[in-house]
Amino acid sequence: MSGLDFGIAGRKAVVCASSKGLGFGCANALAAVGVNLVMCARGAERLHEAANQLRKKHGVEVTEIVCDVTTEEGRAAILEAAGKVDILVNNAGGPPPGDFRDWTRDTWIAALDANMLSAFALIQAVIDPMIDQKFGRIVNITSGSVKTPIPALGLSNGARAALTGFCGGLARQVAQHNVTVNGLLPGQYNTDRIETIIANTAKNENMSLAAARDMLEKRNPTRRLGEVHEFGFACAWMCSAHSGYLTGQNILIDGGSFNSTL
Repeated sequence: MSGLDFGIAGRKAVVCASSKGLGFGCANALAAVGVNLVMCARGAERLHEAANQLRKKHGVEVTEIVCDVTTEEGRAAILEAAGKVDILVNNAGGPPPGDFRDWTRDTWIAALDANMLSAFALIQAVIDPMIDQKFGRIVNITSGSVKTPIPALGLSNGARAALTGFCGGLARQVAQHNVTVNGLLPGQYNTDRIETIIANTAKNENMSLAAARDMLEKRNPTRRLGEVHEFGFACAWMCSAHSGYLTGQNILIDGGSFNSTL
């Protein structure tokens, strides 16, 4: 990928929850095209290892912020360390599954705080400076459940869809300033989260872990799970200097699991 000119070398990106998984895939892809990073995560050791890996591999500047992006204190620490932000990749773990009958107002507020309002707060903080400099790229990592709701993940369905709806309107307001707002909707990828899903599937279906993984892979038209570098490349492309005409879109990257012509 280093042979491609994305036109964003030397820019600065905040990539949330980027010590592993899809967030790390996005940070890695952006670093590969010369973007300096502010990486954040809750686990200091894992974050330090990830940041060092990208420094050595790509030679970019990486600032590490150990924090919880879903808290006001965490976001303040990220923004203070970042200074001028050219690219914002919003990302946070999803709320737990469950039965809607058990959810209270507090349950919903917690889900909205994590998966809508934290992203909104970061967007609100960086959007005007992006407008002033006539460049900005905002990418929200949401979920395939925005397109195809998953019954057991109602909290995620609702919170992420709310963020998507808000950003659909925002994108049209700021596009004239070369500031774009888009969403990336992942399907199933080889991350820690999929290992939990595989373990739960194996337990519920009374099968081995290998059989559960095989079942998930065979359900996908590609007959495999996604790799984080594939997702990361899509994020880097969406953030490139050449993607200014792409805004207000939500791109599903799921191997074709969602069956639709549009």
